[in-house]
Amino acid sequence: MLTVVSDTHSREGHRLAGRTREAVREADAVVHAGDFMTESVLDAFQTEADRLYGVVGNNDPPGVRDRLPDQRVVEHEGVRLVVVHGHEHTDTALSLLGRQEAADLVVFGHSHRPGVHEGDGVTLLNPGSHAQPRRYRPAHAELVPGDDAVEGRLVDPDGTVFEEFTV
Repeated sequence: MLTVVSDTHSREGHRLAGRTREAVREADAVVHAGDFMTESVLDAFQTEADRLYGVVGNNDPPGVRDRLPDQRVVEHEGVRLVVVHGHEHTDTALSLLGRQEAADLVVFGHSHRPGVHEGDGVTLLNPGSHAQPRRYRPAHAELVPGDDAVEGRLVDPDGTVFEEFTV
């Protein structure tokens, strides 16, 4: 399983709780779409996750920027994801990036609004924010690669699945 999170916005610790914390611990790999906010938060994620694939967000300081790229491609069990924070991308730009990188899925954050939708030729996924949802519900995404597709779900930290999708 891949667990996808974003927008932690913490000064201390990963702020993982409930099902989100369980999903990070159970995951084969964790994808974080930026805005850790401090190096200690990045370190806390690296302690919790077996493998962490993160990118920087617009609120990450130089110490985090020195350790993570602005974008990255993650290949896991036959699934190809391109990951960015998204603050410099429209849906059109995200779709173009996904097609350029031959991605099955584009993961982005920034808005804190969890959701999945089809872009132009590629699926776009925002896991929302598990720790600072603002006016949206707190969330993370869980992705389970299969033989022909990826089964995904958006999940509240209390474990409520509120959207399921297939890529």
